[in-house]
Amino acid sequence: MIIQLENNVTSDLIQSVEEELKTLKYKTTHVKTQYGNYLIGTGKKQFDIRSIGHLNGIKDIHVVSDDYKLVSRKWKVSPTIIDLGDDVKIGGGHFSLMAGPCSIEGEENIMDTINFLKANNIKIMRGGVYKPRSSPYSFRGLGIDGLKLWHKLARENGIKIISEVMQVSQIEQMHDYVDIFQVGARNTQNYNLLDELGRVDKPVLIKRGISGTIDELLYSAEYVFSGGNERLLLCERGIRTYEKASRNTFDINAIPILKEKSHLPVIADPSHGIGIRDHVGPVAMASTVAGADGVIFETHCRPEEAFSDGQQTLDYPEATKLIDKLRMLNEVSAN
Repeated sequence: MIIQLENNVTSDLIQSVEEELKTLKYKTTHVKTQYGNYLIGTGKKQFDIRSIGHLNGIKDIHVVSDDYKLVSRKWKVSPTIIDLGDDVKIGGGHFSLMAGPCSIEGEENIMDTINFLKANNIKIMRGGVYKPRSSPYSFRGLGIDGLKLWHKLARENGIKIISEVMQVSQIEQMHDYVDIFQVGARNTQNYNLLDELGRVDKPVLIKRGISGTIDELLYSAEYVFSGGNERLLLCERGIRTYEKASRNTFDINAIPILKEKSHLPVIADPSHGIGIRDHVGPVAMASTVAGADGVIFETHCRPEEAFSDGQQTLDYPEATKLIDKLRMLNEVSAN
């Protein structure tokens, strides 16, 4: 169960509620986030919640059977909206596009992308400065210096930044230079990293694991939420299956299922989902019709010269056509 506490509740009142639940053989975990104060109760014995509902300090009580309680739609019916400021919102009817190169390559690459995004009224730029690569000899990013340059240019042009964090030690370094931390597929079950991201007041986008289930993605989000950070986004980016015709198998099913199970915004990543440039557009459109709150995809002025993932990266004319189609489909789907 989830017990919503009054925001001004005292520690003595919290302790009294915990003691009452202890007599009912319920274990409690106190979770305080940017927006709320909660006690998470776990136990096997059923009891009438009215027996504790009268206690001082309690705002509301929700019975949630899912192990991932805080991210569940069973207690929070209204969708979560991620507000990045400057009228940039994600979720709850705010359809968002995020685009940019796989890797940040330098000042010219950054400005080319920013100019393209501004021309298409896209407010969020994606890009990696720390890149997890299968081969240790591949380009692995420009690091914190590249991020600082990117942040400076993005701020000057009203663009928000989403970039991947790979380890705990990078969080503090990156904090002032990103608007959304991204947890990549390889780190979805890096619980030390998730715990630490629960302590920051920045949105976190969590990608589905390479072979992860939908429930495992929700458990990962629960780690961050229970650490104190409610500003979360879920990302379907395809999973590894026995199929070799594409980079991954993009799971369209996951989008409406995640929307049904969770109140968090759901973002689609068709670039990694299929990994083939010619098919990124159709997968992106399908995900929009399926109910995604946004799409994140890779674009570059010259994909054939990109430092990484050129085979799945759209050039600017291709990306422009896709952006127009996605906005049209979202408008039709919303009606």
